[in-house]
Amino acid sequence: MHYRVEFIFWQDLFAIRINIYYNQIVLKKSKKKKIIEEHKVHETDTGSADVQIAILSEEIKKLTGHLKKHPKDNHSRRGLLGMVSKRKRLLDWLESDDEKRYKKIIKALELKK
Repeated sequence: MHYRVEFIFWQDLFAIRINIYYNQIVLKKSKKKKIIEEHKVHETDTGSADVQIAILSEEIKKLTGHLKKHPKDNHSRRGLLGMVSKRKRLLDWLESDDEKRYKKIIKALELKK
């Protein structure tokens, strides 16, 4: 029985630690809604390239901050590289499709291009 109590204690600590890391990395719904409102193309827009690029940019910023604190977190680093490449593909597509929107999103998000 003594071992059972220790197991629950460490399990709770582990769950708390995961929850803290999760809150540092993942965007909250309110923040995501705000980003969608700022970058939507039309009234019911939730998934246009502009919105996806803006959400990815915010997630990349948060994950970059996490990786500065935890430089050995290679699993998150791999996720970051995937997000960066997805954002680049979306930006390339947007540039070829509508250069006006492309320049607008680059300027709004202050991305280097």
